[in-house]
Amino acid sequence: MKTKNKIWFSVLLIFFTFISQPIFAAQTGDNLDAVVQIMLVITILVIAFVLWLAVVYSEKNDMRGKTFLDPVNKFLNWISSSTPIEKEKDILFHHDFDGIHELDNKVPPWFNFLFYGTIVWGIIYMLVFHVFGDGQIQATEYNMEIQQAAFEKEILIKSGTFLNEETVSLLTDAAGISEGKNIFQKNCISCHAADGGGLVGPNLTDDYWINGGGIKNIFKTIKYGVPAKGMITWQTQLDPNKMQQVASYIISLRGTKPANPKAPQGTKWEEPKADSTK
Repeated sequence: MKTKNKIWFSVLLIFFTFISQPIFAAQTGDNLDAVVQIMLVITILVIAFVLWLAVVYSEKNDMRGKTFLDPVNKFLNWISSSTPIEKEKDILFHHDFDGIHELDNKVPPWFNFLFYGTIVWGIIYMLVFHVFGDGQIQATEYNMEIQQAAFEKEILIKSGTFLNEETVSLLTDAAGISEGKNIFQKNCISCHAADGGGLVGPNLTDDYWINGGGIKNIFKTIKYGVPAKGMITWQTQLDPNKMQQVASYIISLRGTKPANPKAPQGTKWEEPKADSTK
């Protein structure tokens, strides 16, 4: 394969590789509009290219494609600044080394472009990242990602995503307790009475608990229910925040005086003491 043919083949390969990436990406994302737009542009370009070739090869009778290849050849000659073979004598040094002669070829423009381009890029990089501090160096980017992760975690915590029987905490604010009371009145009084004294379910105002007291045990009982005792699971009807609210309200009933309190059931619950050695 000739050198020019190799160049054309490489150019076409790069071109089709470039245009195929957004097409496949759009297909995988089911974005048919993007695919149609890209294909429409490609079709118009191909039609224009074919019409131009028809003019070149028919109107100008350029069967060898000289007119077609002339701009490309000029560009390749400029980018490489190669001296034609017939003019090499003009740039030949007079000295030789064991019969080997040396040509005084100029540095190709593409090499100068890369060389000076790296210098300009290095200066810009230094100013942006190390002088003005506008660029995200690795440490800055890391800190920004940490802040973003903390922000997203806070949102997830507020939404109740991270709230479970291991992470739940007791609510003491009036708004949370009031909301818990509303949930209790709508869903729990048929088994535990409006004042928490107990009907079918146990008394929630004393110190005795069948499945353990404290915010974590009560939250767990509400979440998973007690099927053996007829209590349904509430995790399909209440989100974690609401279960936390109603569990906190139930704890606030401790020590109150219901009208007809049910006899104590289970074992007496005592909150674990904090480890003083920590």
